[in-house]
Amino acid sequence: MQVFITGSTGFVGNAVIRQLLTKGHLVHCLVRQGSEEKLPHKNDVTIHFGDVTDPDSLKKGMVGCDAVIHLVGIIREFPGKEITFEKLHVEATKNALQAASAAGIKRYLQMSANGTRANAKTGYHKSKWQAEEAVRASQLDWTIFRPSLIYGKGGEFVEIMLDLVRKLPIVPVIGDGQYRMQPVSVKQVAESFEKALRRPETVGETYHLGGKKDYSYDQLLDIFGQAVGKKNVAKLHHPLALMKPAIKILQNIPQFPIASDQLAMLLEGNVCDPTNWAETFDIEPEDFAVGLKDCV
Repeated sequence: MQVFITGSTGFVGNAVIRQLLTKGHLVHCLVRQGSEEKLPHKNDVTIHFGDVTDPDSLKKGMVGCDAVIHLVGIIREFPGKEITFEKLHVEATKNALQAASAAGIKRYLQMSANGTRANAKTGYHKSKWQAEEAVRASQLDWTIFRPSLIYGKGGEFVEIMLDLVRKLPIVPVIGDGQYRMQPVSVKQVAESFEKALRRPETVGETYHLGGKKDYSYDQLLDIFGQAVGKKNVAKLHHPLALMKPAIKILQNIPQFPIASDQLAMLLEGNVCDPTNWAETFDIEPEDFAVGLKDCV
């Protein structure tokens, strides 16, 4: 099958490409000029220079393809740089859907996110919902994936957390650290996208992807500590009453590590019931405490 991918140079995109190539698919990647070095196996894929905000580049790249995998997404907005949820979640999805229809492509896979819903509190989840609504309203044979926090070797989450527990004698924690997460392996996410291409029963379905177990943020820090040989990770919990206004003030500085939207999602937690996904795709969700060992 010839598969067109957006977001191909990203962490998940790299994993999906590897999975597709392993299974014998022909992969077409939408890549911004100058970013092609970020592609794994770049000599084994067809590169189409363009951008999800440029409908014409999408249409040209999709010619002759059998399916589209749309992975583009951002976790944080920088309006001053024209990096917004509306532009890169909602408008980009609409562009991909229209280009797929124009190219006569029926199969379409969409990367969304766990927690996405109509009454979401954050702009991130609201825009993901709007993008999903556009997919559901299309005439394509769609499947939507809603993964929880994705982890894997080289991924931002793993690299940041390992760096924290390695370098800091005391790790700062926002609030009580009891908000829960259920990290899912990037390998299993990629496996799901490839399998969906071959499973017609997944058309018109939405799947929640999560790990075998969920953990509190404090527990995750301890797991990261154990992975680097630290028996105990000292933690300093900062009161929310102090952190929320501070983040609101500082979030417009690009170098500041967190924005209010991200804080809200962190405190909300990121857990799901992955049973339907696991059974449909014949996947045994990996336990983060086990999977992390391959990432260090």
